[in-house]
Amino acid sequence: MSGYKRMRRQHQKQLIALENRLKAEMDEHRLRLQKELETHANNTYIELERLAKRHAAQTDKEMKSVAAEERRIQQQIVAQQKKELTTFLENQKKEYRLCKDKIKEALQEMSEDPCTPKEEKQERLSRHKETIQRSQAEEEAHLLAQQRLVYDRSCRALKRRSLVRRHEFEQEQLREELNKKRTQKEMEHALMIRQDESTQDMERRQLQMLQKLRIELMRLQHQTELDNQEEYNGRRQRELHRKHTLEQRQQPRNLKTLEMQIKKQFQDTCKVQNKQYKALRNHQLEVSPKGDHKTILKSLKEEQTRKLAILAEQYEQSINEMMASQAMRLDAEQEAECQALKQQLKQEMELLDAYQRKTKSQMETQHEREQQKLEQKVSIRRAHLEQKIEEELAALQKERTEKIKHLLERQDREINTFDTESRSLGFGSLGSLDFPKEDNR
Repeated sequence: MSGYKRMRRQHQKQLIALENRLKAEMDEHRLRLQKELETHANNTYIELERLAKRHAAQTDKEMKSVAAEERRIQQQIVAQQKKELTTFLENQKKEYRLCKDKIKEALQEMSEDPCTPKEEKQERLSRHKETIQRSQAEEEAHLLAQQRLVYDRSCRALKRRSLVRRHEFEQEQLREELNKKRTQKEMEHALMIRQDESTQDMERRQLQMLQKLRIELMRLQHQTELDNQEEYNGRRQRELHRKHTLEQRQQPRNLKTLEMQIKKQFQDTCKVQNKQYKALRNHQLEVSPKGDHKTILKSLKEEQTRKLAILAEQYEQSINEMMASQAMRLDAEQEAECQALKQQLKQEMELLDAYQRKTKSQMETQHEREQQKLEQKVSIRRAHLEQKIEEELAALQKERTEKIKHLLERQDREINTFDTESRSLGFGSLGSLDFPKEDNR
C-alpha cells in the first residue's frame, strides 16, 4: 500500500509538472504573439510616417514643378506677345510708310494745282500724319490691352490649372495613404488570424498531451492495482493452502488425542461398571443362600463380560466413526474455506474491475468535457476576433469615406471660390484654355 501511495504521489507530481510546463509554454507563446503584434504596429507607424514624409517631399517637389511650369508658360506668353508686338509695330511702320508715300503722291498732284496754297498742302499732310499716328497708337494701345488681358487671363487659368493639379495630387496621395492603411490593417488581421490558428493548434496539442499522460498514468495505476490484487489473491490462496496442509499434518495428532479421550471415557465406564458389579455381587451374595453363591457369581461374571464386550465394540465403533467424521469434516471445512476464499477474491476482483471501469469512464467523460470546453472557447474567441476584424474594417471604411468626402468638399469649395473670384474679375470660364507645352529638345 505504501508503494501504491508513493506511485500515486509520483503520478500527481508528473501531472503538475506537465501542467506547469504547458502553462509556461503557453505564456511564452502569448508573449511572442503580443510582441509580433507590437512589432507590426510599430512597423505600420514607421511606414505611415515614411509615407507622410514622402508625400510632403512629393508635394514640395510638385509645387516647385508647378511654379516652374507657370513661370515657363508666362515667359513663353510674354515672348510670344513681344514677338506679336514687334510684328505689329513693323507692320505699322510699313503701313505708315505706304500711307506716307500715298500722301506724298497726293501732295505732288496738289502741287501741280496752282489754286491750292502751299500752307493748305502742309496742313493736310500734317493732319494725315497725325491721323495715321493716332490710329496706329490706338491700335498699339488696343493690342497692348488685349495682350495684357490675355496675359492676366492666362495667369489666372494657370493658377486654376495648378489648383486642379494640386487637388488631383492630394487625391492621389490620400488614396495611397488610405490604401496603405487598409493594406497594413489587412496584414494585421491576417497576422491575428494566423496567431489564433497557432494558438488553437497549441491548445489542442497541449490538451492532447495532458490527456495522453493521464491515460498512461491511469493505465499504469490500473495495472499496478491489478498486479497487487493478483499478488494478494495468490498470497491468500497460498496462506490457505499452507493452513490446510498444516491441518492435514496435525490431523493424526488430533485424532490420537480424540482417541485417547474416548479410551479414557471407556476406561472410566469400565471402572464404573466394575464398581456396580462388585456392589451387585455383594448384595446378591448377602441376600442369597450360600449354596447359590457359585451360580450367582458365574452368572454375574458372564453378564459383566458380555457388557464389557458390548462396551468395547461401541468403543471401536466410536473410534471408527470419529476417524471418518473428522476426516470428512476437515475436507468439508477446507473445501468450504477454498470456495469462500475464491468467492471473496472473485468479488474483490469484480469490484476492482468495476472501480477501474468507473474511473476510466469518468476520465473519458472529463476528457470529452475538456475537449468540448476547448472547442467552445476556440469558437467564441474566433467569433470575437472576426467581429473585431469586421468592426475595424467598417471603421476604416468609414474613415476612408469621411476623409475622401471632406477632401472633395474642401477642394470643391476652393474651386468654386476661385471661379467666383475669376468671374468677379471678368475672366469668365477658364477651364478650356490651352497652353504651350514645354519643349524638351
